[in-house]
Amino acid sequence: MALFVPRAPHRTLVTDGVSSLGHVVESLGVPLTEVGTLVVDGRAVPPSHVPAAAERIVVRPVERPQRVPGAPLRFLLDVHLGTLARRLRLLGVDTAYESTDIGDPALAARSAAEKRVMLSRDRGLLRRRELWAGAFVYSTRPDDQLHDVLDRFAPELRPWTRCTACNGLLKEATKEEVADQLKGGTQRSYDVFAQCTACGRAYWKGAHHDQLEAVVERALSMRTRSG
Repeated sequence: MALFVPRAPHRTLVTDGVSSLGHVVESLGVPLTEVGTLVVDGRAVPPSHVPAAAERIVVRPVERPQRVPGAPLRFLLDVHLGTLARRLRLLGVDTAYESTDIGDPALAARSAAEKRVMLSRDRGLLRRRELWAGAFVYSTRPDDQLHDVLDRFAPELRPWTRCTACNGLLKEATKEEVADQLKGGTQRSYDVFAQCTACGRAYWKGAHHDQLEAVVERALSMRTRSG
């Protein structure tokens, strides 16, 4: 949480005797999505706890891997995280993505309706109460973003099973079934295809396959090391 609050051994704060501990933490710039256990004088308390004078408060970060109870683990990403969305889908992780800016209220509502973990770099969005769950994406680099999400949530990986364009599930397809999407060179050079069951997009091991394979291998090796 050092990103949000300057690193220091401790800080002394004056509260109004009415505001909840959760509100106090957020007023310091820390989204509650990044907060694990709140400890007051040695005992765990909920964010609704109202701090009293002379209390000693410890704000712990979320534990890793973080468990999100109540629904299958799936994600929703905002307009700024398109590369991360495609990489999560490549790994078979259920990932919804808004390619246009639909606004914070709509994103939060979708997170709640579909029980998806909202991933964003927008602190204001992550403070919205209607979110099902959320997490701040700390880096601007897609490689680091993916590493952080996999480390934090440890989702089940099933590479090559989802459409990177729409998140639909893939099925094996014959060359004849996807012929209308193939150019002459592809027709002659490839015989193994997959097709999205939702949008119909065709997939084959084209020119960029080695780059995608490297992303998958890094993710799987990371899982092996952490396991």
